[in-house]
Amino acid sequence: MSRADTDLLAAAASGDPDAVRTALAAGARIEVRDDAGRTPLLLAAAADHVEAARVLVAAGADPDALDDRHDTPWLVTGVTGSVAMLEVLLPADPDLSQVNRYGGVSVIPASERGHVDYVRRVVTTGIDVDHVNRLGWTALLEAVILGDGGPRHREIVGTLLAAGADPDLADGDGVTPLEHAERLGHTEIARTLRERG
Repeated sequence: MSRADTDLLAAAASGDPDAVRTALAAGARIEVRDDAGRTPLLLAAAADHVEAARVLVAAGADPDALDDRHDTPWLVTGVTGSVAMLEVLLPADPDLSQVNRYGGVSVIPASERGHVDYVRRVVTTGIDVDHVNRLGWTALLEAVILGDGGPRHREIVGTLLAAGADPDLADGDGVTPLEHAERLGHTEIARTLRERG
């Protein structure tokens, strides 16, 4: 690995857009990988270094480059919940159907983690809100099962339903989001699901 490559990885990880430009000008490979298979754009996205990512996207960085854990710059936005990073990556035309190591698209971890603003934005991109991951769960099921039933997850449930999520799409055992909500005591979410079902 060249010095410029090393400098680019470090600049992306630290979020220094000027150092990113300098490394690229010195001949750094835009898709160079670190020991974990992460590209500069993935390092910037994971740490929510928006300006560094903007420089990399403008230079042609791949939003779908998979690392050793099956993460990509785009998929990581669902974990961080960064709407700003989502907006930087969208012009690079990321593959919205790309899945993480759990078989989920980006809206699924965002729904689980309670990233309200991210979910509100990503459902407008054409992402499949009814995508089923390897656990047999959709974004709606994750919001119900792994959420805390509080205001953020209630809003996410409403957002997903408004975006066309199927309230009757059950998990691998045939248990619906409503049945999970009732079992977990998520009264408000259960009420919403009954109204939309």
